[in-house]
Amino acid sequence: MEFEYIREINYYETDKMGIVHHSNYIRYLEEARCKWMKELGLSMERLEELGYTIPTLEISCKYLNPVTSGDVISIKPYISKYNGVRLEVSYEVKDVKNNNDIIKATTTHCFTNKELRPVNMKKSNEKVHKIFEEIS
Repeated sequence: MEFEYIREINYYETDKMGIVHHSNYIRYLEEARCKWMKELGLSMERLEELGYTIPTLEISCKYLNPVTSGDVISIKPYISKYNGVRLEVSYEVKDVKNNNDIIKATTTHCFTNKELRPVNMKKSNEKVHKIFEEIS
C-alpha cells in the first residue's frame, strides 16, 4: 500500500535563513509515519490499546535541498526492513512544486510491551505481524 502525506511548511518552522530548521524534518517523518499507520488500522492509540509501543531507536537523515515557508512537501514512508521485532521505515521526501528530493531518511523502531520489553510480533500478535509483513 503506497501512502503519501502532503504537508505545507509553516513560517514558524523556518530559521533565520528562511529555510526549514533541520530538527523539524524529524517531526515531519513522525507525522507521516503516524498517519500512515493509522491508514493501516494501526494507529499509535490502537497499538497502545493492544499493549504495544513502537519506540524510535535510530534516525538517519541526509539533507539534500532546502524548503521554505509556504512550500509543500510529499512524504512517502515505506518499510525497508522488518523481522517481527524491529521495523525500519524509509522515506521519500520531495518538494511537490519541482519534484526535488528534499531529504533521504530512515527511522528504526522496535516493538515493545507496556514495560518496554522487546516483543516479537510474529509470536505476540499474528494480525499485526501480517499487516507489517504484507507491506514490507
